Amino acid sequence: MRLALGVEYDGGGFSGWQRLSAAGCVEQDGSLQTALEIALSKVAAAPIATVCAGRTDAGVHARCQVVHFDTDVVRDARGWVLGTTANLPPTLAVRWCVPVADDFNARFSARARRYRYRILNRNARPGLERQYLGWERMPLDAAAMHEAAQALPGERDFSAFRSAQCQATHARRNLQDISVTRVGDEVVVEVQANAFLHHMVRNIVGSLLMVGRGERPAAWVAELLEGGDRTVAGPTAPSAGLLFLGPRYPAECGLPVEVTL
Repeated sequence: MRLALGVEYDGGGFSGWQRLSAAGCVEQDGSLQTALEIALSKVAAAPIATVCAGRTDAGVHARCQVVHFDTDVVRDARGWVLGTTANLPPTLAVRWCVPVADDFNARFSARARRYRYRILNRNARPGLERQYLGWERMPLDAAAMHEAAQALPGERDFSAFRSAQCQATHARRNLQDISVTRVGDEVVVEVQANAFLHHMVRNIVGSLLMVGRGERPAAWVAELLEGGDRTVAGPTAPSAGLLFLGPRYPAECGLPVEVTL
């Protein structure tokens, strides 16, 4: 049978999602995928390989990463959730487990993915929640950042916001929605797209920060998008502020509401 899991994690102590060792390796390699597969394999008493909705980088967190795996082992949902979590590091946990159709794919069945980036905007650096926040001491104009960001929605070439290490075959993505809002001392960027390029969200945030500080006009982001030159865009924002809220799937996939369109 094929099962889907909802997984949450603090990515600060990991090398990123993607397994760095061979599938089925029993040695930890610092990746989230390997830690999860080792724990699942203990519950199943057999090797388990997983496929995720979207690979996150080192230091990036997730509220609801979705993975699927195939197994002949029969366990109830509670057994998979609690048994696996009991064998995971404290910063990684399984939230739910549901059976899915044989043709469900955590990556390819997803129609959208959503991220949130939080920026603490005050003179003093954070003490609490520092592992979950970006920090900017200069005053930010969140309204100008939001205005600039509205040049991005649509199916476009996002080469200007693509890392040099990106392995995607092309840079066209459909960015469905992006917003920048201020909540007290925090500026929050939320973005949803059908898929993302390597470092795409953090590179967008880095450019929006330049607008927010008044170093560039709001129209500059549209110029970056049109020019497609990563070298003239803003720097990559730190990973700590980035949270993968999760993928979104059609209702017929039968997954929990939080990951359903």
